[in-house]
Amino acid sequence: MLEKQKPSIKYAKEKEKFQRALSDFAQNLGHQITINGEWTIKGFIDIFKNIYTISSDTKVVSKVLELHIFPQFISFAKEIGYDMELAQFQNWYPDLTFINKENKEIKFAVDLKTTYFNENRTGFCNGFTLGSHGEYFINRESSKNIQHPYSEYAGHFCLGIIYSRLILTTEFETQKFSLEEISEIPSVINNFTFFAIEKWKIASDKGGSGNTANIGSIKNVNDIILGNGVFAKAGEEIFDDYWSNFGRIQIEKKDGMRKPLTSFDEYIVYRGLSADIKNPKGDKE
Repeated sequence: MLEKQKPSIKYAKEKEKFQRALSDFAQNLGHQITINGEWTIKGFIDIFKNIYTISSDTKVVSKVLELHIFPQFISFAKEIGYDMELAQFQNWYPDLTFINKENKEIKFAVDLKTTYFNENRTGFCNGFTLGSHGEYFINRESSKNIQHPYSEYAGHFCLGIIYSRLILTTEFETQKFSLEEISEIPSVINNFTFFAIEKWKIASDKGGSGNTANIGSIKNVNDIILGNGVFAKAGEEIFDDYWSNFGRIQIEKKDGMRKPLTSFDEYIVYRGLSADIKNPKGDKE
């Protein structure tokens, strides 16, 4: 009996076409949400036409950015002949599922990722998480915390926005403006970089956030744009195997004690693979 072909292979042409369209969409986003490099969102408005400035807190900025570009995603889906589903719950993967209208088997996962440039290190950003390496990542048929089983997606993409922050004083963040004063309100973020790329290409070999089971990204901005992550040379299958076993495989240390596998170097030795598959640039921090 023949093994069922993976969607990423079966629909390789559709995947390539979708990636090109998503990349073009990302590059054009700047024209939709910025003017002269400044975010066009200035604050919140009430029925009395008072404008309240947005906090520079990254959680606030990320959520408002998502809401701002959501209508653009709807138009994008229609233009390329796809339906778009939002994640059923806030902590589910992915943020957006694109389903081909003519062939419902063709699905693509798109996570929206926003982060800011590292003010103290030129060319680097704060990084972001690339989804869980837990249940649905290990068991590709699982429906736990995922919109559709992982195995049903023909590709997993990130649409990313990297920006510079304007740190505002508490006094300014609590200030109120009239509608006539809108041009005087500074944008809390500017200097945008947009990109769209498969998530495995920008993955690091380290966790993304504390004790949660999240995959971390690389942080060099140029390498992110080029897809020059830790697994860029090794390929997606190695990425999948590494993160499916991250922290689960026990390896022996020099002192004879055992520890969980937590680095790509350890993985290469454990699997008996050539060191040539490691991307020398992909994990520079």
